[in-house]
Amino acid sequence: MNDRSHFRLLVLHVLVASLLVSLAGRLWYLQVLNGDRYQRVAAENRTRDIVVPAVRGQILDDVGRPLVRNRTALVVSVDRTMLSRQPDGGTAMLKRLAKVLGTSQRNLAERVRLCAPGIKRPCWPGSPYQPIPVDDRVSMRVALQIMERQEDFPGVTAQVQAVRQFPRAAGAGAAQALGYLQPITQDELDRRKGLKVTGFSGVDLIGRDGLEGRYDADLRGSPGVRTVMVDSKGRVTGTAREQPPVPGNNLITSIDARVQGIVEKSLDRAVDRARDLGNKGDAAAGVVLDVRTGRIIALASYPTYDPSIWAGGVTQEQYDRLLGAGNGQPLISRAVQGQFAPGSTFKISSVAAAVGAGNSLNGTYPCPGSYRVGDRAFRNFEGEAHGPMNLHKGLVVSCDTIFYKFAYEEWLRDGGTRPAKKPKDPMVKMAEGHGFGKPTGIDLPNESTGRIPDRAWKKQYWETTKKAVCKAAKNGYPDVARTDPSRAAYLKAIAAENCADGYIWRAGDAANLSVGQGDVLVTPLQLARAYAALANGGTLWEPRLGRAVVAPDGTLVREIDPVKAGRLPVSGRVLSYIRGALADVPKNGTAAGAFNGFDFDKLSVAGKTGTAEVFGKKDTSWFASFAPAKRPRYAVVVMVSQAGTGGQVAAPAVREIYEGIYGLGDVKEAALPKGVPPAKLPEIRPDGTVEAPSGYSLGPIAPPSGEPTTAPRKSG
Repeated sequence: MNDRSHFRLLVLHVLVASLLVSLAGRLWYLQVLNGDRYQRVAAENRTRDIVVPAVRGQILDDVGRPLVRNRTALVVSVDRTMLSRQPDGGTAMLKRLAKVLGTSQRNLAERVRLCAPGIKRPCWPGSPYQPIPVDDRVSMRVALQIMERQEDFPGVTAQVQAVRQFPRAAGAGAAQALGYLQPITQDELDRRKGLKVTGFSGVDLIGRDGLEGRYDADLRGSPGVRTVMVDSKGRVTGTAREQPPVPGNNLITSIDARVQGIVEKSLDRAVDRARDLGNKGDAAAGVVLDVRTGRIIALASYPTYDPSIWAGGVTQEQYDRLLGAGNGQPLISRAVQGQFAPGSTFKISSVAAAVGAGNSLNGTYPCPGSYRVGDRAFRNFEGEAHGPMNLHKGLVVSCDTIFYKFAYEEWLRDGGTRPAKKPKDPMVKMAEGHGFGKPTGIDLPNESTGRIPDRAWKKQYWETTKKAVCKAAKNGYPDVARTDPSRAAYLKAIAAENCADGYIWRAGDAANLSVGQGDVLVTPLQLARAYAALANGGTLWEPRLGRAVVAPDGTLVREIDPVKAGRLPVSGRVLSYIRGALADVPKNGTAAGAFNGFDFDKLSVAGKTGTAEVFGKKDTSWFASFAPAKRPRYAVVVMVSQAGTGGQVAAPAVREIYEGIYGLGDVKEAALPKGVPPAKLPEIRPDGTVEAPSGYSLGPIAPPSGEPTTAPRKSG
């Protein structure tokens, strides 16, 4: 062997040795340094985790009647990821599945596509990585057919799930207050790290509105995990370990289903009454509030809808009906989110402001048919004059001109169009002190704030609208001029005035505010809270629907205590005077016709009518009240938009509600025994059955079934 061959052999030996060293080092790295990790990975290749959904908690009324509960259903879901991996994108499989389910391939394809701008419903608004439910009403035969032919239906599952049911106990719908569930989105999954999903179940659905949204964390529970062993073909060979799910807690509310049903029926009849009078009657709201605690006994909105449409996916037509103005936007709660001019119901604040500004509580004031504010005459309702009177009668007959005079004189004292450095604006401040213009703090999402216009708001609004107003001042209102030339000329003159100096707080602004008109907006809930504070001696409560959270075995998790938000800036003497005046309104005032024949010996009712003018629409009808007048327990407010006067439409509805609560008139049984809500919580037993508090009854309640029992609601 020559030196050259020897060198080559040496290089080869070194190369082989280095390769052996590298291989040994790699084996050491894999088997020793990272051995535990790869052992776990190998084990995971032989196991699969199945997330077991937790049953969502019920929502119950104050005596234990179910407002929302669960029914069992066989749910068929499609794994979109598995679908996309098929050669034809899953078209053939969807055709086979459609035939089994008795639907069309197109319908299934629409249900499994992802929602996006421009995509009409049905579509999937949830995560693209979780199974998508396509049918929640399949029979056991169909489910078995799918599961036994997995080679024909890859990625399709059929599982027993809990689906939300709305039993309408005692006729109570409360759709807007209860809210609804929707699939959790990918953004929410990203924010909630570690959240497990299973498809159509309480794990993946999240409360979107109402109590379902506000108390979602309490109601949803915790999912379980079952780890199963699988072979090389993915077939289950056994269970490795299992962590059971923890059911969600139950929410007990202060809603009384019987009172809620009464309020909803009264709104239906009020709308019919408005239409019989030749008005449109397009929306309504009703609130029953416990003045002593701030708890809500009933919260209703018209038009309403059947919340069971969310189960299994909502179609585009259904979704459009929920949000469409042509259908009255039934998804919106008029009680909490609707904003309306309150009309004369607002005068409880204006009386307190006038007296606080120095006007005598026991004085006598003229009530002419009209009163001149600056260069414009402001009229009483229908121009009627009542002569001199005290404030008591001014509230009973609802004299506007007394309040115009108060507001105009206060405006002048503040400097008129050239206000003092710190104007007092007593009516604005008193309205804010009554809780108007800001949220009440109710335990529901998306509450509206209402609006109390003041100098700062007027300037801001002018800056926002100046361009459009000045354009109208120049071009006029040609569309209006075609049918009403005089009206068009008036609007053009107003536009010219506002274009020039619409930022100024004018005398007319102050006068309109004093009678709840102009730019004043309140929600029915805000008005009910203000009347509750008037009734209870001045305490403003944060309204509450939730009363307690209770575990599935009946253990009390926590009580939801009422919260005092503040006090009315009004003396007890003034509050007492106003209460006395309002007690005469149903007897011989503007609501006397509605309460004709009412049994005042058994129940004294105090209240105030409101008829709010709305430009281009019919009047908004209001009646705000409390009872019993001397020892108040409830504040009841009803509003019907485009309906007519408060005495004609809203007041009769309030009368029906009181008769239902107390069992008066033609009502044979009081909704609330002895007229009071239960002091104690209903008892939830470990087996899930419920016992009402002593003295109260659950009444007949249909058991949960495989089919929803909700009835379609009248939606106008």
